[in-house]
Amino acid sequence: MFLLGKKVGMSQMFSDDGKVTPVTVVQAGPMIVTQIKTKEKDGYEATQFAYEETKKIKKPLKGHLGDLGNFKHIKESKIKNPDLDLKRGDNIDVSTFNVGDVVKVSGVSKAKGFQGVVKRHGFKGAPKSHGHKGNLRKPGSIGQRFPQHTLKGVRMGGRMGGVEITVRGLKVVTVDKENNLLAIKGAVPGRKGTLLAISKMKN
Repeated sequence: MFLLGKKVGMSQMFSDDGKVTPVTVVQAGPMIVTQIKTKEKDGYEATQFAYEETKKIKKPLKGHLGDLGNFKHIKESKIKNPDLDLKRGDNIDVSTFNVGDVVKVSGVSKAKGFQGVVKRHGFKGAPKSHGHKGNLRKPGSIGQRFPQHTLKGVRMGGRMGGVEITVRGLKVVTVDKENNLLAIKGAVPGRKGTLLAISKMKN
C-alpha cells in the first residue's frame, strides 16, 4: 500500500555532531478510503483512496464519493496489507511510517520540453575547431549503409522529462504527525507540488 503526498521542497537537517543530511519534505496524506473493491462485484480486489480536498469536481465523481467530500486525486492499490482492516471512510496518514523506514517514492519528473542529444543523453559533441563550425551540439551519424533506415532506439533529440519515475531505497528521517509531513533523505522526482506515492519497501 502507498501514501499519497505532495512535494513541498528540499531542505537540510543537522545532527548533533554537525553532519548535514539533505532531505525532501513531503506533505503526505491524510488519505481517505473511498471504496473497497471485491472480486465478486468488481472482478478484482483493490482499495481505492482519495487525496487532497478541492471545491469543484465532476458530477459522476461527486456521486461516487457521496458524503465523504470532494477530492482531487483518486488512486487504487491492489496490494493487501494484513495489518490494516480498512473500510470506507477510514483515514490513513503519516503515522503508518516510522523514522528509519526504507521507502520507494514514485512521481512524474520535471518536464524540460524538446532537448538536444547533449542535454538529453549526455553526448560529448564535436570539437570546437578544425572545420566544425556550427556542429558542436549535433548528434552526428544516426544510421548506416544497410539497412537504409534509422534503427529503432537510436538516441536522438526529443521531449525530455515528464515521465513516471520511481526512486527506491530512500530513508525516512522525520515523521511530523501533527502537520502530516515526512522528511525523506535524498531527492525525489518532480517539482514542488508534484503528486507522489510513497510506500514501504520489504527488508
